[in-house]
Amino acid sequence: MSNTALVSVIVPTRNSIRTIGACLSSVRSQTHPSLELIVVDKSSTDGTLEVAREYADVVQPGGPERSAQRNLGARIAKGSYLFFVDSDMILQPTVVFDSLNVMKASGAPAVIIPEESIGEGFWAKCRILERSCYEGDDLVEAARFFRREIFESHAGFDEQLTGPEDWDLSLRVARGSPLPRAHSQIFHDEGRIRLGSALAKKFYYARSFRVYIRKHGTVALRQANIIVRPAFLRRWRRLLRHPLLSAGIFVLKGLEFGAALAGAASGTPRSLPPPSGSLEKLS
Repeated sequence: MSNTALVSVIVPTRNSIRTIGACLSSVRSQTHPSLELIVVDKSSTDGTLEVAREYADVVQPGGPERSAQRNLGARIAKGSYLFFVDSDMILQPTVVFDSLNVMKASGAPAVIIPEESIGEGFWAKCRILERSCYEGDDLVEAARFFRREIFESHAGFDEQLTGPEDWDLSLRVARGSPLPRAHSQIFHDEGRIRLGSALAKKFYYARSFRVYIRKHGTVALRQANIIVRPAFLRRWRRLLRHPLLSAGIFVLKGLEFGAALAGAASGTPRSLPPPSGSLEKLS
């Protein structure tokens, strides 16, 4: 892939001061030389905008939700490739270069970039172990790196969805075929997970899940089963080596499942304010 190919990196933000500096710095540290960095911010009041202006080529207000922020960033973007990064993510320096090469070699419409969680405290350690089980799992991992023409031909992210929009776009783009994976990684900074905040986010994201189920049927129902996932069965030896953390995973997933059911039953995807802090996807 020519090193002159312009890649537009689009980062939606909302009160993301804890993580935004490390995120945008990692974008600017990419080995691929031709990058455009766009931040689309939803009414941050914590200093996020000041940090964003230090790094980004464009800082644009937008909303009301993350899907709309991403689509707005794509409309502004000048690149032939679109890379959607959440504000609590840190990229390895070769992520963009690697993703372009994988796309060239495969001819694929989009590329999945593996993620590894980092964080502090017991619940974050549970999340780290949980996410390690999802490596190579098409049911959980979603694409972040797209050919622009493919993204536009599929009308971008569904703005009715907040939470499952990543899965939705990946399914529509893939059309039943597996998407390739980059070799480089993204580190997802979980910070110190607090149960109240985690459950509030799960409730919030699940409010549009009924729309997602209507679109994707059986696949969506399999993804909704966040407790007994095939990945846990495949990685049972790994879980067995960490019995306390594994128990914590299932406690956390059980509580999140209850919060998700309540959110889905609320049927009010636009009527409630988001929980405090950045809204990044919890698997």
